[in-house]
Amino acid sequence: MTEPTLRDMMVAMRDGVCLSTDIYLPPQALAGNPVPVLLERTPYDKRGTNHGDRTALDPIPRAKPEIAAQFVEAGYAYVLQDCRGRFGSQGSFTKYLNEAEDGFDTIAWLMAQPWCNGRIGTLGLSYCAHVQAALATLDPPGLTAMFLDCGGFSSAYHNGVRQGGAFELKQLTWAYNQGTDAGAAQDPAVAEAVRAEDIREWIKVMPWRRGHSPLTAAPEYEDYVVEQWEHEDFSPFWQQRGIYWRGYYEQTANVPMVHLSGWYDPYSLTAIENWTALSGPDRAPCRLILGPWTHGQRSVSFAGDVDFGPAAPLDGNLAEDFVALRCGWFDYHLKGSEEDALPHPVSIFVMGGGSGRRNADGRLEHGGQWRHESQWPPAAMVPQTWHFHADGSLAAQPPQEPDASLPYDADPANPVPTIGGAVTSGAPVMAAGAYDQRETEALFGATQPGRDLGDRPDVLSFVSAPLEEDMELTGQIVTRLFLSSSAPDMDVTIKLIDLYPSNDEHPQGFAMNLAHGILRARYRNSFATPEALEAGHIHEIEITAFPTSNLFLRGHRIRIDIAGSNFPHFDINQNRDWRDPDAAPQVAHNRLHLSTSHPSSVLLPVVPRRG
Repeated sequence: MTEPTLRDMMVAMRDGVCLSTDIYLPPQALAGNPVPVLLERTPYDKRGTNHGDRTALDPIPRAKPEIAAQFVEAGYAYVLQDCRGRFGSQGSFTKYLNEAEDGFDTIAWLMAQPWCNGRIGTLGLSYCAHVQAALATLDPPGLTAMFLDCGGFSSAYHNGVRQGGAFELKQLTWAYNQGTDAGAAQDPAVAEAVRAEDIREWIKVMPWRRGHSPLTAAPEYEDYVVEQWEHEDFSPFWQQRGIYWRGYYEQTANVPMVHLSGWYDPYSLTAIENWTALSGPDRAPCRLILGPWTHGQRSVSFAGDVDFGPAAPLDGNLAEDFVALRCGWFDYHLKGSEEDALPHPVSIFVMGGGSGRRNADGRLEHGGQWRHESQWPPAAMVPQTWHFHADGSLAAQPPQEPDASLPYDADPANPVPTIGGAVTSGAPVMAAGAYDQRETEALFGATQPGRDLGDRPDVLSFVSAPLEEDMELTGQIVTRLFLSSSAPDMDVTIKLIDLYPSNDEHPQGFAMNLAHGILRARYRNSFATPEALEAGHIHEIEITAFPTSNLFLRGHRIRIDIAGSNFPHFDINQNRDWRDPDAAPQVAHNRLHLSTSHPSSVLLPVVPRRG
């Protein structure tokens, strides 16, 4: 293990709390020559190991001190700091909300050190990206460049903690998993008490309450989860610095930034929103990278049960490896090197084009390739409106029936199970990535192993005819649905699927999930002001899915599933009047309208094939 040059330095914040900080210095800094500094602030132990710090050639993740040593060899001082209330640092940990001021104060301290030349870069994955976004809103002197990997909330309410008004249950599993870590909990007895609880049972209990949750022994985590859950509407609570970059873009440091994420990462939309807002002729260079990855897994070629081929890893395609890519970015902006490691504004991985057969690891060969763009969505993208029909078809032609509709129920006691998608920190109840949308014995919430989710009676599945030519969709699908319900509230979920034709290895085909969306119906007009549904009335509801980029090959079919739940990705809507604490859960009897006067449809982001 590489040892820091200065170990456990206690850096004082403005309120007197001291944060434990390790500093790794290159020889030139030790010789009295100031150097540029890279700062990584983490809640996961400054000497710990991140699952993403691996390479394509070496699957064993490297500890943070080893990564620090690589940057030191490149001539940087590397600073690793435990966030407030975590591991070696003092104070109480409050997830997300202390990081702006603590980050600002840390950079101010770095600027005063004799080995710092006044040029500071920040980097880090997930929470370590959230803290970067928070400190950037205070525009600290000395901040010169940033590399945000899968994080930096544009709006935690809209993507990250909640989506469409529904609560992301990865916040529960994250808190539970952190609570079982003796180092994170800072008390082995607390960790053991949390570990004794069964999260698979607790996640079905809604909502958790203070004193009645698997985190009761770890009140700081319990308070965080319950507080997030209690704030259901988009209120000032969600507009705080650290979880709402949207509200602070104009105050944000004007420095070069990279926003990197993956199609199966929950922060792909955050990366796009931040890049869009912080790019422009009056801004420093800003780059967007979107690969076919799950959270932090940029050095592998697969996500879930699907492999995207040798072009998929960052390693060997965008750079030698992730350290080399970041070194190149910081060399250009902190040291003034002549070569821009990321010359293109947008780099996206277009999934698809593979054989559709199983590789040696048993994964579907879906394939794909990188493409560079000047903007997002691509300038060539042309939206096409396709319609849902009562016979289950999806086609460009609008419906001809004057009074067509399809019924489906949403039963809180029997939710549609989550199979893959853009999730993280979901163990042991859910996993990220691309999977055949078919229940398995091991699937949490499965009731009929072997059944395609589209065959459930509470799922409406719409499928196009086999495509006569390849079709690329790059962007976000948007559904415009006309719905009526017996309940005062209910959830509407959508899912975009690449439906493979059958072959000898997949005789039933392979329904590969690409992107999801959700809306809690009471927020159909405003996330700040919920409105009950009027029983039997036809409401127009618009849902925008997460971004994706996929080439549907000739013979494949485009499928879109509509349902009333996606659990445990999201909490289950009880379909009752949320204003009445004594109201009982109920089955929502829903109807999707597909008539000439109520033509439910989807907007597909089509990119014409080139060459």
